Amino acid sequence: MPDRYDAVVVGAGPNGLAAAIALAREGLSVLLVEANEAVGGAARSAALTRPGFVHDLGSAIHPMGIGSPFFRRLPLGRYGLEWVHPAVPLAHPLDGGAAAVLRRSVEVTAAALGSDAAAYRALMAPLVDHWQALLDEILQPVLHVPRHPFVLARFGLQAIRSARGLADARFSTEAARALFAGIAAHSTLRLEQPASAAFGLVLGVLGHAVGWPLPRGGAQALADALVAYFKDLGGTVETGRRVRDLRELPAARAVLLDLTPRQLLRLAGDRLPPLYRARLERYRYGWGVFKVDYALDGPIPWAAPACAQAGTLHLGGTLEEIAAAEHAVGAGRHPARPYVLLAQHSLFDPTRAPEGHHTAWAYCHVPQGSAHNMRPAIEAQIERFAPGFQDRVLDAHVSFPADLEGQNANLIGGTINGGTLDLGQLVARPVPTPSPYRTPLDGVYLCSSSTPPGGGVHGMCGFHAARTALRDRFERG
Repeated sequence: MPDRYDAVVVGAGPNGLAAAIALAREGLSVLLVEANEAVGGAARSAALTRPGFVHDLGSAIHPMGIGSPFFRRLPLGRYGLEWVHPAVPLAHPLDGGAAAVLRRSVEVTAAALGSDAAAYRALMAPLVDHWQALLDEILQPVLHVPRHPFVLARFGLQAIRSARGLADARFSTEAARALFAGIAAHSTLRLEQPASAAFGLVLGVLGHAVGWPLPRGGAQALADALVAYFKDLGGTVETGRRVRDLRELPAARAVLLDLTPRQLLRLAGDRLPPLYRARLERYRYGWGVFKVDYALDGPIPWAAPACAQAGTLHLGGTLEEIAAAEHAVGAGRHPARPYVLLAQHSLFDPTRAPEGHHTAWAYCHVPQGSAHNMRPAIEAQIERFAPGFQDRVLDAHVSFPADLEGQNANLIGGTINGGTLDLGQLVARPVPTPSPYRTPLDGVYLCSSSTPPGGGVHGMCGFHAARTALRDRFERG
């Protein structure tokens, strides 16, 4: 390989891939280095249980992937990416065989919420009508000049609130309150924390605007399409190479790191100024994840028929139950009835399992680095809403937080989103600075989800870091 490139990108997750593509599209020579044998980071797939069953190692449903302002401009369909849309983006089962359902139509979704129909419509419809402008604003660096100030202001007035506060103020029915709580709980924040409502709004808007789709064949298909496009642009990829010191890299005018602050400290800690190093050491990673992948001999027997049409399900019962479960995790405890996120890909993508068989992907939140086995609690929640589920299980693969970090070094203690996304770390991500992608090292940039706008398979952290490097190092706007 050459001993010099215009740019080197370390880490081939969605953000590293986005950064590498953005640089290569400018005609630069770019080397992409990945520690694992396969690219993708948290967007990878493998046969975790039995031959023929395809399971996603990390992210499984991708509303941000299809809605990303950067990814949606790339010709990924030419490289094999096909989005599969379940009939229903999201279902939230309740006791007694009922379910709250988010459908693509705001009107149809609202109509099923009874006395909360008007309130739901008033909250979501104006944002859905301007979803592209909204996403373009919120997936920018925190400090930027808004191009759509009125859309951003409408969103911000609600998003700054806690999820529970917004639900209490807007909704009275159990179904509407539970539906919003389940979406907002993706935040890995307590539902009483400020800005937790933002997650419920953004993911809810995307569910209506673009759906909650899955890549046919597995999350790996998205990563493979990105890397194939990068190679066609002239990029070079080296997998199976773990970088332990920045000095190991070939000479380059710019180095972009799809890594968390803790890894930057390991690679260059002795070269970083003391104040910057101290701030990185204080960076908070938040809760962990405990995950189970299932091989099933049939579809999950949901009590509510609508659940069999949904790609994603939120299992946790009422808003009050979900809030209690997430509060327990925030206090360092393991809830007896956890909030569970479940995806059932094979109902809509038959490539995921042998004929007549199915997969399920499920996880719950746990304290960071937990070694507690949450499989019984997860299965109790599934069984609660799908009696007979356990009789369908052929095999299962359990991933503790340490296992997830072993698969992807950015998942510190099993945490997702690149670290806590509360108000403090949304503004100071990873440190308080007008340019969060630059590091004090000349020509070295962070491009991971530990920079704005944060977690999600959207590539925008990498895109913004690449634009910063292009301005700084190559005098390109």
